[in-house]
Amino acid sequence: MTPSPDIERLIAIMAALRDRESGCAWDVAQSFETIAPYTIEEAYEVADAIARGDLADLRDELGDLLLQVVFHARMAEEAGAFAFGDVVQAITEKLIRRHPHVFGEARTRSPDEIKRMWGEIKAAEKAERAARRGLAPERLLDDVPRHAPALARADKLSKRAASVGFDWPDTAQVIAKIEEELSETKEALASGDRARVQDEIGDLLFAVANLARHSGIDPEAALMGTNVKFTRRFAAIEDALAAQGRTLADATLEEMERHWQAAKGDATTG
Repeated sequence: MTPSPDIERLIAIMAALRDRESGCAWDVAQSFETIAPYTIEEAYEVADAIARGDLADLRDELGDLLLQVVFHARMAEEAGAFAFGDVVQAITEKLIRRHPHVFGEARTRSPDEIKRMWGEIKAAEKAERAARRGLAPERLLDDVPRHAPALARADKLSKRAASVGFDWPDTAQVIAKIEEELSETKEALASGDRARVQDEIGDLLFAVANLARHSGIDPEAALMGTNVKFTRRFAAIEDALAAQGRTLADATLEEMERHWQAAKGDATTG
């Protein structure tokens, strides 16, 4: 089977890999549950390629992410639920439905008006979905993904709550809340109660996520940036020690701190 830019070839390859007689034993053994972590990982690798500005790598990572969609669709087709074409149809229907100002009769270029229409359409979709399943109407926070990264979910939860007015009026009050949560965290640490410490640190992180939101910053992206910066600076410590013929195990905390501060002052490690 030869490579091709045609999506049908990718679908055919996935079907061949999942063939129980002649396919790949690893691929055949997978399920939605076992593949889901790879799907999440590939999405992060896409984000990483974007952050690095590596478009060649982005092309490859988008391919890996597309494979995840094809993989899940193939397993669903085997279960008689839906196929890849149904996935494509569902998203095209949703895009057309959610953009009446482009594909329908509504005509507006106002971002605020578009956002308002988007919210109304999503609310109608949620009500229709609940009715179809014979369930009570979904509550405001019900469809915020529970398995999203905790910091990103905190951001989305607070945005939803803020959309109906449940929010601090300004950044100063968010900072006051952070200071309050920090004080409570200190008290919890002094108490030695591990469960209480975990609870208070969670409250502190949630308040910090709200500060990021009020500042127009994506908290997940901010922390990802800091993780990259920390990794780069720590590597600089190792490199500095290696230049002396030494390792991290040989260095004192004071020496590592000195190299850390040097890395902070280096424009290449920032």
